[in-house]
Amino acid sequence: MEPSALRIVTYNVRYFGHMLRGLASTVGPKRRVAAALATLDPLPDIVCLQEVETSSLRSNIVHRPTRPGETQLEAFMERVEETFALQGRDMPYEAFYFRAHHYKVGEVSLYTTGLAMLVNTRTLQVDRHNVEAPEHITHHHVQGLKDRKQSRICAHMRVIRRADQRAFHIFNTHLSLPTPFAREFWATRDKMGCGVNQLHEAKKLTGFIGLHAKEEPFVVCGDFNSPPSSPVYRYLTGDAHLTCAQAAVGQINPALSRAFPTAGFMHMRMHLDHLFSGGGVSWLDTAETRPFGDLTSRFHGLSDHVPLIARFRLEAPAPALVT
Repeated sequence: MEPSALRIVTYNVRYFGHMLRGLASTVGPKRRVAAALATLDPLPDIVCLQEVETSSLRSNIVHRPTRPGETQLEAFMERVEETFALQGRDMPYEAFYFRAHHYKVGEVSLYTTGLAMLVNTRTLQVDRHNVEAPEHITHHHVQGLKDRKQSRICAHMRVIRRADQRAFHIFNTHLSLPTPFAREFWATRDKMGCGVNQLHEAKKLTGFIGLHAKEEPFVVCGDFNSPPSSPVYRYLTGDAHLTCAQAAVGQINPALSRAFPTAGFMHMRMHLDHLFSGGGVSWLDTAETRPFGDLTSRFHGLSDHVPLIARFRLEAPAPALVT
């Protein structure tokens, strides 16, 4: 393994409720996801999660909190701690939660949405993040439904590699589904990644990335609800000049939208999750990334998505100009 390489995982965990079709969170998936992550070798430096709750009826109805106010991420991290302890290892991760949306009926919290990042503090130091105010990128095609639509955010973190003090940025996001309120939705057969709202969100996302990453290396990952060859994917890899990790290492042909599914619903298979980069990141491999439905994957059956797992290198910074 290249000593300077960094490893990242992006994973839509579906509220740790896949066993109950996403209707409720249970302790079993938390424990199994924790165990699968802990067996990766080398351990990831960054783990980005999508569809993580804070605390709600859905997250607590089956798995009761062990203490008042316990969040879903805290419950998951207890399973991570438990897993490492059983293996006789110290748990290296610090967890950060980025809250997106809150659905309530009266004072009852039905469910909440959000993103999470786990940082390996042995290898990385957190410089700054936007936990308190994640960037809102939702495009509201129908303004009258603005308060009812699920909010989409971008989580951002600037980290510094301890070995050489190199800084880079991580952006974690989850784009909307295509809106049915646009004419284009009904005019196309393949709808994922073709929504005008999705393209607006992708443009907001890249604007936010440019504002904060500037000339520094960055990785942007998440559930984009958009397959390769879709307008959203073409915008990100074309106009926005992002590099797709899976395409860079030859794992996918970006002209094929369904060749490598990362998510499944009933009999449908879709490629919705991606790892992109810019600013001096070179992708090395996507070892242990398996398509959805692969029975050999340690993550098989844990979510309606599979994780993308990749290693990358930070290119040497350009030498300063001598004047």
